[in-house]
Amino acid sequence: MRATFWLVSGQVALCVDVGSTFTKACAVDLLTGALLGTAEHPTTIDSDVMAGISAVRAATPAGAALPVEMLVCSSAGGGLRLAVVGYERLISAEAGQRAALSAGARVVHVSSGRLDRGGVAELREVSPDVVLLVGGTDGGEASVLLHNSRVLASAGLGIPVVVAGNAAVREKVCAVLASRGVTVVPTANVLPDIGTLDPAPARAAIRSVFLDHVIGGKALSADPDFAGLVRAVTPDAVMDGVTVLAELMRTDRRRTSSGSVVVVDVGGATTDVYCVLSPDAEQAVLGREAVGVPSHRRTVEGDLGLRFSADALLGAAVGERLLSESEAASLSAWVAARGDNAQPPVSEQDRANERRLAGLAVVIALRRHVRAEAAYGVVGSAGASARSASTVILSGGAIRHASDAERAELIASVLDDRGGARSVLLGAEVRCDLRYVLAAAGLLAKDFPAGARGVLRAGGLID
Repeated sequence: MRATFWLVSGQVALCVDVGSTFTKACAVDLLTGALLGTAEHPTTIDSDVMAGISAVRAATPAGAALPVEMLVCSSAGGGLRLAVVGYERLISAEAGQRAALSAGARVVHVSSGRLDRGGVAELREVSPDVVLLVGGTDGGEASVLLHNSRVLASAGLGIPVVVAGNAAVREKVCAVLASRGVTVVPTANVLPDIGTLDPAPARAAIRSVFLDHVIGGKALSADPDFAGLVRAVTPDAVMDGVTVLAELMRTDRRRTSSGSVVVVDVGGATTDVYCVLSPDAEQAVLGREAVGVPSHRRTVEGDLGLRFSADALLGAAVGERLLSESEAASLSAWVAARGDNAQPPVSEQDRANERRLAGLAVVIALRRHVRAEAAYGVVGSAGASARSASTVILSGGAIRHASDAERAELIASVLDDRGGARSVLLGAEVRCDLRYVLAAAGLLAKDFPAGARGVLRAGGLID
């Protein structure tokens, strides 16, 4: 357990992120955004996650002693696993996938065309929490969407379905699914017309399904209050926090930067990259392709975690030629000896190994993010790429627990990379989310915007 606190009075929110490895909390003065205290505790996923929440609340004096507004996000249990079923891969399925990513979901499967027995078997194998069913522009092709709704209705998957396809047949599609007992949530088409991508309604619907139908079904807690406490999936909250930070930077008259922000969040299960572009950068890519380029982008790398997917991370590092086979074998032996110990490393060698893994995760995640931009036609558009970031934020337990010198060493290792990662950090102001305030800002953003802005300043992410 780690905890720090400052004695400040006011209306208090306790913002809690239940992560795959650690449960983190920030007590925040809602009037000023001042940090009243922070705490973290290993996530009690093997027993009941409410035990970890109670522990961080008790360790945060302001949270324990004062009435608080509890705001919780969660990625424990693997976060939100989403499958996209579309019509044509390069348009409908791709649009659905981007809407899913903007909602903080981890896309575990994408299919296109007419579902058959093999397609249903693949869906069952990947065990998604939600299916996003898309296909056709409004008033356009409808037969594939109708066919897929009938197949999903009879498949018996027991999975909620968000319908975000052709509006002309939306009511019929929903009726087909509901007739077989499928939980169905209709929303606006993610691709209402060729050249028009509208992911926002699907994002809201996915969030609603997560909160209402998924979080309580992950068997994370026997306490019925847990599902009611969770406001968002963690990546969704972090994206909202990054958006607030980018807006602050754009409107701060003391700053001359573009306000384009990139965040790399290294976790126990995944490493996520968030990119929020400035309005000028957003305009630079409008109309470039049928499904457009979202100004708020996120890539999730499910094989780049420091705990649950450490061996996959090492394999990816070998594939990227960042590690030799012998180096990977040595680190793999250390990973196996560490087991599922969630405590931060103590010995100098353990700290060095953890830092090495974190540096590899940052480099590979940024390389992949830049490659994805190239695939979408972003690179080469003025200001439209993560390469033009004015600010880069590094986040995650390995970053917070490192010393200043160790963080400087990690940043230097990224700047040494010639495979794409260096280009994101080069010329950018690099900061670290040492008090883990991005998720807290995201949880506060909608109802307590002043608190969201204040906590980002209190956390040192903007002067």
